Amino acid sequence: MIYLDNAATTPTDGDVLNAMLPYLRENYGNSSSQHSAGRKAAGALLCARDKTARILECRPEEVYFTSGGTECGNWAVKGVCAAHGKGHLVVSAIEHPAVLESAKDMQKAGFEVTFVLPDGNGVITPQAVERAIRPDTVFCAVMHANNETGVIQPVEEIGGLCRERGIFYYCDCVQTAGVLPLPVKHCDALAISAHKFYGPAGSGAMYIKEGANIQRLISGGRQERAQRGGTVNVAAAAGLAAALEKAVQNAQFNGEKIAALRDVFVEKVINGIDGARVNGGGAKLPSHANISFDGCDGENLLFLLDLEGVAVSTGSACSAGAVTPSHVLTAMGLSESAAKSAVRFTFGKYNTGSEVEKAYQILKTCVNKIRNLKK
Repeated sequence: MIYLDNAATTPTDGDVLNAMLPYLRENYGNSSSQHSAGRKAAGALLCARDKTARILECRPEEVYFTSGGTECGNWAVKGVCAAHGKGHLVVSAIEHPAVLESAKDMQKAGFEVTFVLPDGNGVITPQAVERAIRPDTVFCAVMHANNETGVIQPVEEIGGLCRERGIFYYCDCVQTAGVLPLPVKHCDALAISAHKFYGPAGSGAMYIKEGANIQRLISGGRQERAQRGGTVNVAAAAGLAAALEKAVQNAQFNGEKIAALRDVFVEKVINGIDGARVNGGGAKLPSHANISFDGCDGENLLFLLDLEGVAVSTGSACSAGAVTPSHVLTAMGLSESAAKSAVRFTFGKYNTGSEVEKAYQILKTCVNKIRNLKK
């Protein structure tokens, strides 16, 4: 299989798996237990938290281990709303469904929400955010980089706007952790998810600035300083910390390699397949290429590619199977047909040049097959 869906998930790195195994086999105690096995697990959790905090450049007490980006998005939106009781939210229209659906839930609970549209390049501009802010705005969410297009957002400026006005700013960094420096100093909370940087699925972390006005999402015991009830997955936390450390250490090398593969692929597609157009402009992550193909249906193209051993996506993996076009692409102004014809190709550190060439040739054949069937 040629795997070009690394934005959806990445394979677990061997070194990361080795870092996790001791807490699945020998040191499997509950980190909340008082016996020696529990203390060993608690020590491992402490080390994972310290390592994650050091990389994020924050205090260990500001790091909370979660099940991933979706939980973090829910926590941010609903936790801030619970803390305020009423108010107005500003949410970008290109956020992950975890944030968008949470904001809609809060609308039902009486909060007002403004969904900010991107420009034609897929950028949420600071000016658009500023226009949306009201005197009663209590929360703002603009992601670091979009999961479908890879377009990087001006989060430092947006964070500054929010800080000046005392607005809680949440930044979804699921796609950028281990790739770009994270905007910890510019936000009140941010999220990362291990399976996006070669760590285990179901493992995430949330930075919450000390003193931020937010309530917990999951009630229960005293885990995570009483802010997230439930037995902590020590192996997953150790895996996240190990994966983040390795990703950051190799970010420049991996980024240059991945970008080179992506750029070769895009050049081949644009020059070799008529009616192919890249979606999103400006600064992008090195991995992403979102391309629309005239006369094609993205879902059909995905299935044909899959039959030929090439794994891609038509958008967010969390909304797979949806019959509606991408909310990100339509928010950018693409027509319904152009949005439905889009396929997301995302490259990773294990991809090779020979895979790029083979994937291009298979893609060209599949596009022609679909178009010929419509004649």
